[in-house]
Amino acid sequence: MTKILIPSSGPDDWKQFLAKPDLHWATGYSARTLAHAWEAQSGLPPEIAALTDAAFGPGEVLFAVPEHKTPLPGGRRESQSDVFLLVRHSDGLATYTVEGKVDEPFGPTVGEWLMEPSPGKTERLGYICGLLGIEKAPQDVHYQLLHRTAAALIEAHRFDAKLAGMIVHSFSPVNRWRDAFDRFVEVLRGTGCSDGPITVVVPSGKMLMLGWASGAQEFRQK
Repeated sequence: MTKILIPSSGPDDWKQFLAKPDLHWATGYSARTLAHAWEAQSGLPPEIAALTDAAFGPGEVLFAVPEHKTPLPGGRRESQSDVFLLVRHSDGLATYTVEGKVDEPFGPTVGEWLMEPSPGKTERLGYICGLLGIEKAPQDVHYQLLHRTAAALIEAHRFDAKLAGMIVHSFSPVNRWRDAFDRFVEVLRGTGCSDGPITVVVPSGKMLMLGWASGAQEFRQK
């Protein structure tokens, strides 16, 4: 696959990168909603900037990539972030993975994901836990949150960034699945305000930020 990036001319350019464009590109669903929310800004959406600035100081977006794939050990399937960001902050360079949500769940829990175990899954989960500094992933934690956060740290290593972050960009009016995110933060022993950025120092020494951003409802109708 080529590593040449083509600049976007609008939200519809994001559709081509989806795994199932005809299924996932629909009004009211996260992929389309997220594309319109991000394309409406000259920089970061304000709710995202509020989190990143609070965690690491004012930042400049160097680039953003929709549906960016980060390879993981233990299989051929990558972690595909809805948006990948490289941001230069006053505190240093940061890599972010963003997971967009409306009403969609975070997928299977670790316990559900391991119902069909394999050596590859064991290798992958062990690698992710090592990156995040947890001895064992509890069975009730959602696997998607684990590998999406690991992807931010993997990209931080690639870009020689000392900061990283994983942000859930939610457009649910009732913050659906927020309890799953809070449980994930609890497992990582993050510190900070529940309505602001949560920070964790991982084994590599990098500072990891976790955040939940509530997006404007107008973009669900686009």
